Amino acid sequence: METDCNHMELSSMSRFEDDSELNGFEGTDVKDMRLEAEAVVNDVLFAVNNMFVSKTLRCADDVAYINVETRERHTYCLELTEAGLRVVGYAFDQVDSHLQAPYHETVYSLLDTLSPAYREAFGNALLQRLEALQRGEQS
Repeated sequence: METDCNHMELSSMSRFEDDSELNGFEGTDVKDMRLEAEAVVNDVLFAVNNMFVSKTLRCADDVAYINVETRERHTYCLELTEAGLRVVGYAFDQVDSHLQAPYHETVYSLLDTLSPAYREAFGNALLQRLEALQRGEQS
């Protein structure tokens, strides 16, 4: 079953601006986990075979799911929450409720533990950026 994760349009948000019940929450940073998940994917897509936000599993303001295939061709379903990222399944769009994987604060930490090839690709990309900076300073 596919779940549509469309969010309120900005025009409909205007009705809440003057609501006295919400004044205490003005300026509160409410995260949209789907947007966070998309940012995670964009950050590390270069170092994995495939990675995308699940369109099948439910997403909400507090949870999103990311499917990833490492360069070693291992597949995982990751859960993203305020607590961080963790493996919840070993196939795309699969959540195993019995799996008790630890949370990682960053996608870099999680992928570093799952994929030596990710670690190598990330290191190579970092080295290339440093070399480019060095060339820029020598010019």
